[in-house]
Order: sequence, then C-alpha cells, then structure tokens
Amino acid sequence: MYVEFGGSGPGILLLHGLMGRASTWWPVAGWLREYGRVVGLDARGHGLDPRRGGPWRTEDFVADAAALLRELDLGPAVVVGHSMGGLHAWELAAAHPGLVRAVVVEDFAPDQRGRTVEDWRGWFDSWPVPFPSLAHVREFFEPLGDYFVECVRERADGYHLLAHMDDLYEIAAEWGGRDYWAGVDRVRCPLLAIEPEHSAMPAGQLVELAARAGGGLGRHLVVAGAGHVVHRDAPDTYRGAVEAFLSEVLGR
Repeated sequence: MYVEFGGSGPGILLLHGLMGRASTWWPVAGWLREYGRVVGLDARGHGLDPRRGGPWRTEDFVADAAALLRELDLGPAVVVGHSMGGLHAWELAAAHPGLVRAVVVEDFAPDQRGRTVEDWRGWFDSWPVPFPSLAHVREFFEPLGDYFVECVRERADGYHLLAHMDDLYEIAAEWGGRDYWAGVDRVRCPLLAIEPEHSAMPAGQLVELAARAGGGLGRHLVVAGAGHVVHRDAPDTYRGAVEAFLSEVLGR
C-alpha cells in the first residue's frame, strides 16, 4: 500500500512513524516533488495495509520497503523517515545499499534497550476513542491535530485509529530489546539526523548516529523548540535542512 505524491526524477521514499500512515507526509511531499518522484509507503499494520498480528520484525518492514523500491524502479532513492520510519530508513540503507542514495532520520535512537511500551499505555488508554468527529480528533491532539486526522477511520460509532493498539505495542516492544548500531555502522551513504530540542530519545544518540553512519558523510541538526514530529512542529526549519541536504546529495 503506497501513495504516489507526484514529481519526476530521482526516487524519494517517505516512511512514517508508529501509528502513522503515508498520507501524513502530505505537507512535506508538496515541496519534495521539486526534487524527484515522491512515494509514501503504508507500513505493514498501518494505514490501508490490512495485515494484523505480524510478523513485526524490523527486517520485515525493511523488506517491504525494498520490494516497493524495486517494484517501482525508484532506486537508488533518497529515503526519508520519521521515528520508526527513520529506523527503517537506515536499516534499508544497511541491508540494500544499492537501493538507497541517502537517508534522512527524524528523531529515532538506535539503542532504546530497557524501555518498555508499558510506559505509554496509560496515555493511550486515556484517549476518548471512538472520537465523535474529526473536529474532536483535531482538538484533542493539538498542535498535531491535522496529523492524527489522517490516522483515523470512521465506523458506525465514531472515529477509530486505523492501526490496532495491540499490534503497535508489539512493534514497539522490539525496540526495547535490541540495539541497531550494527546497521548504523553498515550505512555508507550520506545521512542527515534531525533531532528535536524536546526529544524523548536517549541523549547523545542522534549525534552519534550521524557520526557513525555514512563513512563520515553524516550530518546532525538539533531543532530548537521542536517536539517529536519535527516536520510539523518546525516545518520551515525542517524544510531548509532537508532541502540543503538534497541539494548536496543530488548535485543541485
């Protein structure tokens, strides 16, 4: 399941975060079209992808992205990932170097061992699901209301998340039990790591990610005032950083 955002030229693949879907990238895809053909993938268990119950290994998500790049003949592509999508982006570059030209990682750390999804359950359980209207979704999730509107579907009793919480907990549980530095060290293409000032990721890992990936071709940026969804919280800063990176990578 993927979304064609338009554009022509080099492939640009967008990978969303946990609970998201490809269409949440719409504001970014609008200006990315100036740089190539932009496609967004609905990760397994998300968006319009019908799979339930896994398997949910990082390697499975990476294989899906690689298959799409081959199917659409998009490689070598610039792969842009937010959160979970950032993990999948650099692991894709590590496992399939011929398919990836460059990587943008937005707020995901390679080593979160010891963290547990149980810390999130209270917040998720507090959500008033089903939401009676899209206006309520926007209001409840402000300032990210427009983002979450993309992630719900109407049923007879109101609006529910497209993804299933049990699946999301299982996906995220893997991150607390393993680290991904080995994949980072295998990345040989340019990588841009974007870190929000108010990140919940372990301190220092995003800058180390940029230092270790890409054989010295990594870049790191901290975005003042931003939270986890940097491309929504600080869209102008995010765009400036990514466009500068793309101009360098694509020779523009």
